Amino acid sequence: MEQKLLRVGTTYLPVSNVDLSSEWYITNLGAVLNYKDKDKAILDFANQSIFLVKAQENQSANFYNSYGEECFSMTFEVNGLNVLEDIHREFKEKEIKVGEIENRGHSGRNFVFYDPDGNKFDVWSELSPIFKEKFLS
Repeated sequence: MEQKLLRVGTTYLPVSNVDLSSEWYITNLGAVLNYKDKDKAILDFANQSIFLVKAQENQSANFYNSYGEECFSMTFEVNGLNVLEDIHREFKEKEIKVGEIENRGHSGRNFVFYDPDGNKFDVWSELSPIFKEKFLS
């Protein structure tokens, strides 16, 4: 079968306050604001469009696996362990809720962090080879 779905273009994240959340993403993650109204903000970062959508109370993009562990729904890739360590340190300095850098038994290292609404994200020290080839060559 020929591959027809070429990339993920947009990710939607639930937030409680569009103004505060969009400012957090701009300040802490370097997002660029493209549009904002009372119900949503459209941001560009991490080579993707992210919609922050005003949601009902206590919503997040997280889910629980079969062992009852809270899981993230998105992993950001960075280019190497040094970059991962720098971002981890920067996030801690900005008082972003972060986990410790982990060895999960595969190549590279990871850590998790949370936005103000409790959306849990992962950061991995390994860039995909296809991304490197297309964008960093």
